[in-house]
Amino acid sequence: MGHSHDHHGHHHHHHHIDPEAGDRQVAFAVAINLLLTVAQIIGGVVSGSIALIADAVHNFSDAISLVIAFFARKIARRPADARMTFGYGRAEMVAALVNYTTLIVISLYLAWEGIARLIDPPAIQGWTVVIVAGIALVIDLATALLTLRLSKESANIRAAFIHNLSDALGSLAVIVGGTLVILYDWRLVDPIITLMIAGYILYLAATEIGPVIRNLMLASPDGHDAEDLLEHIQEEEGVAAAHHLHLWQMTEHEAALQVHLVVSDPDWPAAMDIRNRVRAMLVAKGISHVTLEIERASAACPNAPLIGH
Repeated sequence: MGHSHDHHGHHHHHHHIDPEAGDRQVAFAVAINLLLTVAQIIGGVVSGSIALIADAVHNFSDAISLVIAFFARKIARRPADARMTFGYGRAEMVAALVNYTTLIVISLYLAWEGIARLIDPPAIQGWTVVIVAGIALVIDLATALLTLRLSKESANIRAAFIHNLSDALGSLAVIVGGTLVILYDWRLVDPIITLMIAGYILYLAATEIGPVIRNLMLASPDGHDAEDLLEHIQEEEGVAAAHHLHLWQMTEHEAALQVHLVVSDPDWPAAMDIRNRVRAMLVAKGISHVTLEIERASAACPNAPLIGH
């Protein structure tokens, strides 16, 4: 019983995954995906199927995304130092940005190729396509399982996980296409599936890139409203005003806030008490890094904006 309870605990506090074990899973996933890419490209060239090559590219992007994710995970775990005072947590976001950008470029290229094939569909060896895509499907599902647990705690690994799932769908589509070619010699199905895969990659990358860019632009974290927090700060007893508020996402799981507090009471112990209350209130709201600057009402910043500098 105790054991199953512990397992539930695992679900809620994501930080229990041993980082080294996580790295090993990612490394293994990379290896099988790279092998698969080679197999699919050879299969695509031999059989003349561009859908198979599209699937291979998708797989290669998985492997690359996992390689980037792998190194970004390692970098992100480094502690803050004098050169990087905020730490290295954003490495994963930079990695995700690179990743999605490449995917967008690749999918546009595949769409172009697919359209060219629609105009002049070549003959395809269906059996080769079905067998290679079948192997791909098994490997995609295995990789997805390898990265499933890690994906719950990191946008970076989640990107890789989503690639893998969509890859499995891609392989499935290629299998269907190959089967139709074997049964009915329906040549158009290959470029059609290529376009579907390309469109899907494009859609995924385009939707996922937004939050990553927001994070890199130091946007306010989801679930926290800067104006709302400012109101709460100003409502605290003894706070005459507050300004220069900055609210941003420190790492994927930590929000940070800094603000100037104007206290009406020039008495130092009272000011400290106000500061502690404001800090406690913000921490209770889930803001882990709080920096407060105390100013006396008589000497506050003139004409300071409430939010930003």
